[in-house]
Amino acid sequence: MRRLVYLVVFFSLFISSCRTKSTQEQENIIKNTKPNILFIAVDDLNNMIAPIDNFSNVKTPNFDRLAKMGVTFTNAHVQAPLCGPSRASIMTGLRPSTTGIYGMTPDNEIRREGNSSSKDITFLPEYFQQNGYHTMGIGKLFHIHAPKNVFQESGGRIKGFGPYPKKRFVWDGFGTSKAKKERYGRTSTDWGAFPENDTLMPDHESVNWVAERLQRDYNKPFFMGLGFLRVHVPLYVPQKWFDLYPLDKIETPPYKSDDLNDIPPVGLQINDLPMMPSTEWAKKSGEWKKIVQAYLACISYVDYELGRVLDALESSKYADNTVIVLWSDHGYRLGEKGTFAKHALWETATKAPLMFAGPNLPKGKKINAPVEMLSIYPTLLELSGLPAYKRNEGKSLVTMMQKDEGLQDAYALTTFAMNNHAVKKGGYRYIRYEDGTEEFYDHNLDPNEWNNAADNPKYKLQIEKMKALLPKVNSKWDASSNYTFQPYFVKQKKRINGAEKKPVEVIGADR
Repeated sequence: MRRLVYLVVFFSLFISSCRTKSTQEQENIIKNTKPNILFIAVDDLNNMIAPIDNFSNVKTPNFDRLAKMGVTFTNAHVQAPLCGPSRASIMTGLRPSTTGIYGMTPDNEIRREGNSSSKDITFLPEYFQQNGYHTMGIGKLFHIHAPKNVFQESGGRIKGFGPYPKKRFVWDGFGTSKAKKERYGRTSTDWGAFPENDTLMPDHESVNWVAERLQRDYNKPFFMGLGFLRVHVPLYVPQKWFDLYPLDKIETPPYKSDDLNDIPPVGLQINDLPMMPSTEWAKKSGEWKKIVQAYLACISYVDYELGRVLDALESSKYADNTVIVLWSDHGYRLGEKGTFAKHALWETATKAPLMFAGPNLPKGKKINAPVEMLSIYPTLLELSGLPAYKRNEGKSLVTMMQKDEGLQDAYALTTFAMNNHAVKKGGYRYIRYEDGTEEFYDHNLDPNEWNNAADNPKYKLQIEKMKALLPKVNSKWDASSNYTFQPYFVKQKKRINGAEKKPVEVIGADR
């Protein structure tokens, strides 16, 4: 009997020890597991969302929710104010001035033998795959979706920016000049309530795809990319989102009819967008508030879909070990500087939301220092405990988020076509065009950038400091990169690269 008691006690202690060891092993596995990545791109989203500008009492409860979960950069800038080169820069970790990708480039040609800078680059999702992650993606992540085989699991992307009504509501897509119609094609710009319900929107299907995969089991950490199509034009979403913004309550952005009188000729050429509505037309036609209303409606729709993503993550087993990054590929002008478009080196075209949330990051923090979307790649690597990728030209933002390091020295650089650059540093913006002409704005005195102070001797020293931050390399246009929609781009590439075969139109180009 005594021997039996000893055996029972022994086995009880052994089993208890095994359970303790097993529990500790599980805790260690969880502790050492690298975080998952939820990588969310929102097309054409400017800073009107509530956590940043809160323009015209915009309703974005889920952007607010994400802001409370982590860090919001209120002064983040893109490396190109155009979808294709901006996204190529984020995904390669290289500046447009390094790659020569200044226009739209087919996804599969970003990395090719003809481009010495990008031919052997490792794209952001690939770097995670090479370091033990399972990668998935759906929607607009690169310019169209993604190069072939970049994601192990791809949900693809629905072509275009639909759904579309049988007939446009307001804007014919061409503008008023018949000659320009024939030469430069048609923009997707239009606005109105369509379709009848959210389930008919491609973004709704993309969120369904993500939500379903967040309920699956994975034997390794995952990288999940989600690219929203809205708020890209046409500004179509169901009527209920328009109903949130009665026209009599809509504000319009600041505008001066003579604003462009002190802009250098190259700046005016870049701003020549023959297919887009002009602010003067919008004023005279009574459409300005309606365009703003439609844009805000699209923001609130995307906010709703973002909420569905956050709900799916929070109800999953991955809620406590996932890094979220949300970004947009550029800002969007809604009448500022005379038009409705991105396509410029001014503040409202280069500034866009950037938000991070996840383990070891502060909650509800806002950072007002200028930063670059180019920093997304190295920041995600550091947050994931992965080795730095030496080819990255951006700087990680982790110590800035955690310890406020580097705030005083922070700056952001934007490039639009070859050798046209803007530098944002402190409260100043400096623009230098290919012919050496300049713009300079003191945002403390001139937040709307109405008065070009480049010739003011008061700012000579500041201008010299910012000029020193311009890129030293200005590569020629990549042969596969084009933007036939912009007359200046067509002329500059031809002048620099010489005559080439007729550019191939990129399906889904930002028009």
